[in-house]
Amino acid sequence: MNGNDLRQEAAYGIARADEYAWLRARKLGVSRRQFLGLVAAGGGTAAAALALAARPALAEGAPGPAGPSPQLAPPAAPSYSFKATRPGFFTERNGRLEMRWEAMYGRGFLVPNDLFFYVSHAGTPPEVVDLARWRLKIEGSGVSRPTEFTYDEIVSMPSVSIVRALECAGNGRAFFGTVNGKAAPGPQFQLGMIGVAEWTGVPLRELLDRAGLKRTARDVKPEGFDAARLARPIPVAKALEEDTIIAWAMNGEVLPRDHGFPVRLRVPGWVGSANVKWIDKIEVSEQSIFTKWNTELYVLAGTEYPAKAPAKGIPLTVQNVKSAFELPWEGEIAAGRRLLRGRSWSANGKIKKVEVSTDGGGTWRLARLRDPNPSQAWVRWDVDWDAPRGNHKLQARATDERGYTQPAHVPNNDLGYQYDGVVNHAVKAT
Repeated sequence: MNGNDLRQEAAYGIARADEYAWLRARKLGVSRRQFLGLVAAGGGTAAAALALAARPALAEGAPGPAGPSPQLAPPAAPSYSFKATRPGFFTERNGRLEMRWEAMYGRGFLVPNDLFFYVSHAGTPPEVVDLARWRLKIEGSGVSRPTEFTYDEIVSMPSVSIVRALECAGNGRAFFGTVNGKAAPGPQFQLGMIGVAEWTGVPLRELLDRAGLKRTARDVKPEGFDAARLARPIPVAKALEEDTIIAWAMNGEVLPRDHGFPVRLRVPGWVGSANVKWIDKIEVSEQSIFTKWNTELYVLAGTEYPAKAPAKGIPLTVQNVKSAFELPWEGEIAAGRRLLRGRSWSANGKIKKVEVSTDGGGTWRLARLRDPNPSQAWVRWDVDWDAPRGNHKLQARATDERGYTQPAHVPNNDLGYQYDGVVNHAVKAT
C-alpha cells in the first residue's frame, strides 16, 4: 500500500489494523513466516491472523475478551475561550462556537478571524505563552537528530501561505437526529463548524528534514499543550505533502490564541482534530502510532462501519462534500425577488457544480459558481429566486471534480461524524 492511500479513511483503517495485528503477533512470539501463514488460515485478513495467534495464550488460562465497551461520546469541553464574540454571529454549544451562516451573506471569500468557529476538547490553555521559553520539540525513533525550534527560528524560516478550509468532524451532526431520526451524542452542530482562511507557516517537511527524518519513519504525532494533550498521528506521507504546514499566522495576523498560538498544524482536507493546536512536541516514529484520538474518539463506528483493531471503527481522515445556504435556520426572510446565496466545499478538490431546489427537492436548477473556486476550500454560488409568501424547504447539493455528489441518505455512526447528505433548510417568507 502506498503512502498516498493512507489519506482515505478505509485504506488508513485497514493499513493500521494490519500493522497492529503484526505487532501484536510479534509480541506473542510469532515469526513473520508464521504470521503470513496465519493470515492465509484466517481467510486473508490480519485481524483473523491476530485472533489465531492469540489462541495459545487464551488456552493457557489468560483472561478472555472483556464485555462490550460502553458507547463512546466526545468529552464535554469547558465553556471558555478568549474569542471576543459579537452578538448574532455564533451559536454557542457547550463551549463551542458555531458560525451562523446568515453572518456570511454578502461577505468575502475568507472568514475573518473573529467570525471563525471555535472548538476544543479542553478549552484554550489559560496560561499566557512565554515565547522566550517555548520550544517546538521534534523527537522519536523516526529522526536522527532530535531538534528544538524557537518561535523566532520558525517565523524566520521561508514561509508559504495556503487558502484552505478547516472543518470539525462533527459538522452536520444535528441531521442524524432531524433527518435520520437517531440523534448522535455531542453538540448538535448544523453546518457552521467550517471556515476558510489564509494560513501562513513553514512546511512540516522542512522541520522534519532539519531533524534528520529517516527513510524508515512511519508516523508523525503532533501534540498540543492544552489540558487534553490532543495527539492525533498522521502518516509520514501526509506530513510531507507540500501544503501540510506548521502555521503561525491566520489571515495575515499572528495566529489567534483560540486558534493555536503560537503554532498549530494544518493538514488540509483532513478532519479538524488532525489539525492539532498549541503544539509543543512532535514525535516521529518508525512504528505506527496509536492514540485514543485515532482509535476511539475520531472514528466512524457502528453497524455500517466494522471496527479495525486497535480502532473501534474506521479512523477519520479526509472530509467530504457539503453545502450551506447563507440564511438563518428556520428563520424569516422577505418575500419577493432575491439573490439566494450559499457555499459548497470538498476536501477532494474543486466544486464542479451546485444544484439548488426551492421546493424540497421537487425541481432542481444549476447555481452560478463565483470565482475563486480553489481546491480544498469552498466556492460561493447564487441563484435568483422569487420567494412567494409561506414556508419553504430549500436544498442544495454539490458535486466535486472527482465526481463525489452529496447523497440523499447518510448511514448513522455512533459519534455523529461527517454528515454530508442533502438537508432541508427551512425558511419562511413574509
